[in-house]
Amino acid sequence: MPPTLGALLRTPRLRLRLLTGEERLDRRVGWVAVSELTDPTPYLAGGELVLTTGVRWTDSVPDHRDYVRRLADRRVAGLGFGVGVVLEETPRPLREAAAEFGVPLVEVARETPFIAVGKEVSRLLAKEEYEGLTRAFAAQRELTRAALAGAPSIIDRLARDLHAWVLLLGGDGAVTHAAPAAARRHADVVAAELPRLRQAGVRASASVETGGQRVSVQPLATGRRARGYLAVGAGGPLGSDERTLVNAAVSLLSLELERGGRGPSVHAGEGVVVALLAGALDPLHEGAAPLREALPSEPVVVGVGAAAGAGHPPAGVLVAEHEGRALLLAEAATPGAVIRDVLDGPIGVSGPSGYADLDTALAEAERARAAALEGEGGVVRVGDLPGGLLGMAETPVGARMAKDLLRPLSDQRTGAELLASLRAYLASAGRWDAAAEALGVHRHTLRYRMTRIRDLLPGDLDDPDYRAELWIALRVRGVE
Repeated sequence: MPPTLGALLRTPRLRLRLLTGEERLDRRVGWVAVSELTDPTPYLAGGELVLTTGVRWTDSVPDHRDYVRRLADRRVAGLGFGVGVVLEETPRPLREAAAEFGVPLVEVARETPFIAVGKEVSRLLAKEEYEGLTRAFAAQRELTRAALAGAPSIIDRLARDLHAWVLLLGGDGAVTHAAPAAARRHADVVAAELPRLRQAGVRASASVETGGQRVSVQPLATGRRARGYLAVGAGGPLGSDERTLVNAAVSLLSLELERGGRGPSVHAGEGVVVALLAGALDPLHEGAAPLREALPSEPVVVGVGAAAGAGHPPAGVLVAEHEGRALLLAEAATPGAVIRDVLDGPIGVSGPSGYADLDTALAEAERARAAALEGEGGVVRVGDLPGGLLGMAETPVGARMAKDLLRPLSDQRTGAELLASLRAYLASAGRWDAAAEALGVHRHTLRYRMTRIRDLLPGDLDDPDYRAELWIALRVRGVE
């Protein structure tokens, strides 16, 4: 949630003074908008703290009542007036209008730059986001721990963390667990949505209302078949942290249904594999032995393909389709023939990895697949590609970035000459004589070219980070 107006007023260094709206200090401030327009509302989204000095206000122009009414209609968080710039005090008509329309009015001292207020809101937003992520990860850990006791424990924990009611339904729509038990009375409303969900497919979800509450219904999918459904009812829309927790529960429940059915040698639900690769599921948790039993043994490899193939994954292989591609998680010893059978190409495969490094393995698989797309297709393993940081840059994406970085030089009539000069200069660590000798030109000629290069490039050649980027770009472009 964004910071409140009250939190800003309690920041001493800002020297903010509340003039009206004491009963509205709990209003959330989504951003700070500085505007001297007589009508800034076309440029506001709602929830902003609007700051102005009234620089365009003259004795004959401002209609304070109309100005504040527009802000109230846009549902701003508040209005801040900077004194000591144009006016020495906040105009009384502005105070009266703010009180009439319920817009909190804050006086900003001359010593407080508006940018300081904006920075404080940005800091509080970042702090709130960090705390939200911390809460979300802690809740996910507890949810994973609950999974060790089975699906009912997941449902109970989810209901407790969301302060909502939760239903777990089987593939036939029958309620298998409810938290709290009274949530079963919503089962008929949820069951009425299931035929539409079945028709829409396992990636669809539904949202309905019952008893003044919003209910989200999601399938628990194993491959292309829903083995159950999760329904969550709350008094209002779920926040991003809460939605993340629901997605983690979907992943855990999908895995639980998979283990309780045909075991791990089937297509995993999309949420399971994606949650593993995103770090939402932690199979290395201190008590997560049952979770690990359903997963491929370490070391594992990650694969990325165009789509899931027709072949049935053997034991030790999990496959899911996600965002127009297929993801594979398999034991490192899995033969290439098996990977080609369960994924459609072009296919990229990472090197052996532990569960703690799945994010790196996914990046490796993406890089290998990019090489497969550029080449003849088939299966490309990351071990077959050039190594090191330079190897990671030698991908289609890296080539495009290199081209963009060097474009100011290559677009010139003498582009080849400038690129060669830059490469020689960087290769010789800026030693003029050595670089000029390598090019076969006089050092004054090289100095002239380097002056032009400095003028054309947007970055600073004395910055080691920028020089490193240029060097890698030159290597990727194959400039000699």
